[in-house]
Amino acid sequence: MSEKIRRIAHLDMDAFYASVELLRYPQLQGLPVVIGGGRRSVDAAIDPTLSERPLHRIPVSEFPLLKDYSGRGVITTATYAARQFGVGSAMGLMKAARLCPQALLLPVDFAQYRKYSKAFKAIITDIAPMMEDRGVDEVYIDFTDVPGGQREGGRVLARLIQKTIFEQTGLTCSVGVAPNKLLAKMASEFNKPKGIAVIYAEDLQSRIWPLPCRKINGIGPKADEKLRSLGVQTIGDLAQQELDWLIEHFGQKTGDWMYRAARGLDERPVVLDSEPVSISRETTFERDLHALRDKAELGVIFTRLCDQVADDLQRKGYLGKTIGIKLRYSDFHSVTRDQTLDHYTADARTIRHAAGLCLKRVPLAQAMRLLGVRVGSLLKPDEVSAIEQGRPGAALHDSTGQLF
Repeated sequence: MSEKIRRIAHLDMDAFYASVELLRYPQLQGLPVVIGGGRRSVDAAIDPTLSERPLHRIPVSEFPLLKDYSGRGVITTATYAARQFGVGSAMGLMKAARLCPQALLLPVDFAQYRKYSKAFKAIITDIAPMMEDRGVDEVYIDFTDVPGGQREGGRVLARLIQKTIFEQTGLTCSVGVAPNKLLAKMASEFNKPKGIAVIYAEDLQSRIWPLPCRKINGIGPKADEKLRSLGVQTIGDLAQQELDWLIEHFGQKTGDWMYRAARGLDERPVVLDSEPVSISRETTFERDLHALRDKAELGVIFTRLCDQVADDLQRKGYLGKTIGIKLRYSDFHSVTRDQTLDHYTADARTIRHAAGLCLKRVPLAQAMRLLGVRVGSLLKPDEVSAIEQGRPGAALHDSTGQLF
């Protein structure tokens, strides 16, 4: 019997939000569709009167066109038909309208996406229990000891999971299988959509090294730009660099990580119970808002964000003690501030108070396009009780600090 080798899969749902919408509106299959802007408040997203007839019978001509949109919303996702025009996630809807004016526009429906997210993850864990949840539409799976996980390098098991998800939900996914998470995530992009890619350690030079450095998850635009300025274009180029050279240009931690990543080295385990580092809410305004001129409107938005974060904490069963804010100005420059309380909380008023104090520490003379609130240093209530046993929690007693 041959020795088992480590096989880690990265499964990524194909255009997940858009695919869920196409289950609801099958008449839009094959058409350029963009999901973004506001949230859906009712199932009849096109017209409230449409709830009186089946959604799949709504004529395509009655769906709103992207060219008619005006506002500051961004794209959450798009169908592959829309992506062919250069439209992509996080792009402004107004910019997307110039690239693909004929695209149809649908609002987001997070409740529906969460429903399907739970469904496809339950299917995976029934087949391969060692799964790490990485968000609404992607997971890592340890295939190593699962029946079929070694056959054809993991392709057989990946095909089974892919087929079962499609049969039970109607959704498609792409899977990359490799010796570790780093390579598996890269491989899952190779044959999208509906693809399976299997990578072995010996494939590093032929399949990984010719790729641009940006394909390594963790190398962002700024790092990539700096690498290019230093003559490093591909992952293979990066692998040729000495460790000391990388540390000199990128620092100890990043340089060491780049050295290992370029060589396909990654020992990170698949984490079954992934805990969030923080919980946050943010919103991009339809128009730039100013702290003085739009104080009332900003106050309502700020309170709503704090309430939403508090609701998220309570629903997910966490308390936090580091409260932070994020601002993005009209020139796209962003600032963050945070402060750590002397006790853990999930109370909306306490969060708003602390976030308000953070706001006093940032310049507010410039108009803003985005506002966010974050709570970090998260623990479960029983963990907090264990830490603070015998010590009553302290309350905030300083001035209100409210600007909005």
